[in-house]
Amino acid sequence: MATFVLVHGAWHGGWCWRRVADLLERRGHKVFAPTLTGLGERSHLMSGGINLDTHITDVVNVLRWEDLSDVVLVGHSYGGWPISGAIEQAFERIASVVYLDAFVPEDGQKPLDLASEFARKGTLEAIAKGDVSRPGPPAATFHVGDKDRAWVDGKLTPQPVGVMLQPIKLSGARERLRKKTYIRAPKYPQPAFDSYYRAKKADPSWRVFEVPCGHDVMIDMPEELAGILLQSA
Repeated sequence: MATFVLVHGAWHGGWCWRRVADLLERRGHKVFAPTLTGLGERSHLMSGGINLDTHITDVVNVLRWEDLSDVVLVGHSYGGWPISGAIEQAFERIASVVYLDAFVPEDGQKPLDLASEFARKGTLEAIAKGDVSRPGPPAATFHVGDKDRAWVDGKLTPQPVGVMLQPIKLSGARERLRKKTYIRAPKYPQPAFDSYYRAKKADPSWRVFEVPCGHDVMIDMPEELAGILLQSA
């Protein structure tokens, strides 16, 4: 039995993993899908004090309070930032890391540095207005399938601005993990993700997969994603 911790991306929440979590749990695995502070069912906690450290702590505390070990830690999109920070603080609890169409930051970078044009523009506009959050784009931006777009649109919540502005502190713990996987969904245009995919494909210490769907792989292709996660365990 494997233990999975699934970390969502910007504007999403733990809700987006439901289909994948159900598939993994039916096969006897343990699954945690925490919602980061200020998002989803925790959107009532939105504040100007939320930063990248807040979201890193959200992930680390699940690992610690649930006494988890040999974890397969998965981060989607923006979720690549908090899981990278969590590896630094809870390295001994993690057996494998999976970046799902996600950012793979380096030491000293901040999310704003690597953001897509629409995310960067929205962040700067929010800062100029003094807002503590920025609304998300429609689900169509992520190329979510037609049948799920209205559902996803109804679940997306504003993303805290503060998380975009804090540089991450990394010592290289991620690279010391024995199992590392990158999954790319090329229907979603993001040059940074293309670059990560190429780099990891050329690195024998990483496994790479490509899935023919939009950015929200856990919604569009849950069965295929569950299969890849099991291979990555």
